[in-house]
Amino acid sequence: MAADGRKHILAIGGGALMPRETFPLYCAEAIRLSGKARPKMCVLNTAEGDNPATTQRVHDRLAGGPGELRHLALFPMPNVADPEDLLLSQDVVFVGGGSVANMLAVWRVHGLDEVFRKAWEAGVVLLGSSAGGICWFEGGTTDSFGPRLRPFTDGLGLLKGSYCPHYESEELRRPLFQRLVQDGTLPDGYGCDDGVAVHYVDDELAEVVADRPGARGFSVRRGSEGVVEESALDVRFLGE
Repeated sequence: MAADGRKHILAIGGGALMPRETFPLYCAEAIRLSGKARPKMCVLNTAEGDNPATTQRVHDRLAGGPGELRHLALFPMPNVADPEDLLLSQDVVFVGGGSVANMLAVWRVHGLDEVFRKAWEAGVVLLGSSAGGICWFEGGTTDSFGPRLRPFTDGLGLLKGSYCPHYESEELRRPLFQRLVQDGTLPDGYGCDDGVAVHYVDDELAEVVADRPGARGFSVRRGSEGVVEESALDVRFLGE
């Protein structure tokens, strides 16, 4: 259970393990939210097919933090006897980037879609970057189906609306996301550039935070006349 007894999700637009010279600010923020001096943290790299090199890189980046660090792999089979028990016993769960479509397909085969809902409702602090940010919403933009960006509409739906990572760093993301919201393929949502996250408390957006100065996040809405309305959001830098 989080320190304040509420549910927390941090959906990051990309590049979540910054800065490189210190413990990542987003992971430090998630630990703060957990309220634990020595938290249990689990990392999932499903979106990259549990690539061992990525798992090792993430483990090396987070190994200097407080508490106990674990990882849950699903390829070629789960690396623990009971994935549900592992996830529900954690204080913080971090989900990495890659293919959101493949990740959620694998999660559903293993029943982790329901497990993550249980973990969220139990107060486990959830955070993820790129695919690990989209997954909590109803949908977003993805390159899961090939190099051309396409809509993804099969998210977990813990959070209402849609999400677009890499909003300004990848030039095609922003116009596509706006077009998909305008034509109703995706519901209203948020676009976050690398280093920016929307922080939800329970079911509502509480604030927008960043692990680097100057990074931006946006609200994207379909107006009453069917015209997309984009609004820059106030962003709090976690390094201050």
